[in-house]
Amino acid sequence: MAEVTFRQIATGVYVRRHEELNLNCGLVVGEQRALLVDTRSFHEHGMELLAAVREVTDREVVVVNTHAHYDHCFGNSAFRDSQIYAHVGAAEELRRSGEDQREQVVAHLRRTQRDDMANAMAATEIVLPFYLVEGDTTVDLGGRSVELLYAGRGHTDHDLAVAAPDVGVVFAGDLVEEGADPAMEDSFPLEWAQTLRGLAAKAPAADADLWVPGHGDVVDRAFVDEQADVLAELAARCSEVVSDGGVGVEAFVSACRGIGLETHTLREAAVRVLELRH
Repeated sequence: MAEVTFRQIATGVYVRRHEELNLNCGLVVGEQRALLVDTRSFHEHGMELLAAVREVTDREVVVVNTHAHYDHCFGNSAFRDSQIYAHVGAAEELRRSGEDQREQVVAHLRRTQRDDMANAMAATEIVLPFYLVEGDTTVDLGGRSVELLYAGRGHTDHDLAVAAPDVGVVFAGDLVEEGADPAMEDSFPLEWAQTLRGLAAKAPAADADLWVPGHGDVVDRAFVDEQADVLAELAARCSEVVSDGGVGVEAFVSACRGIGLETHTLREAAVRVLELRH
């Protein structure tokens, strides 16, 4: 069930789950600053999120975009006075594909008769993150630090996770999904499992047992390990098809059935593997 306010899951750490897309945004509050994980889909969503943050804390807000998909960062315009962190690849991707993303989402919203949301999306200024990192980075919030963690290519080529190691919490972005399959459209299916396992092995995340996925319920470390196992099996079977000379989408789908992913996910993964071969 969607949360309409931030819910505390550990000392000074909160999650706000939204009905639209089951999206999770996170908040980590320090003595001097508070760090917000992701900003939602358009300006009004971002403003609503900012108001919810202010119900929790009046401290200076810094922002992290976990990746450059619209639902995680188009709300940046509501936080233009804040430091906005992201991986350098996220800024590059948002600069490259932001308008295309907007066009596709607006068209979908109009097809599904949600014109108010379509108009809000069309009017939203795309604000790029400007505190850009390439590797693991510490952000001091005063009295506690959070760790921005980059482990490699997975859901995208620029996924950042956010760890609050003092309380054993990781905001994983869309590297972890609950309630639906991992989204494969611009992913790296042959690398995702390795990246997720690498993230989970990093010191700030290794002892964490509260993992907040980009969408869905908060999960534990066992869930993350199980999802990594599924992704590893997907990679192994896709690699076997490639080594056997298979080139068709249906060859990949047939080889990967029964590993716990829906057929449409397998098809998207196969398309992506074939794209990356060229």
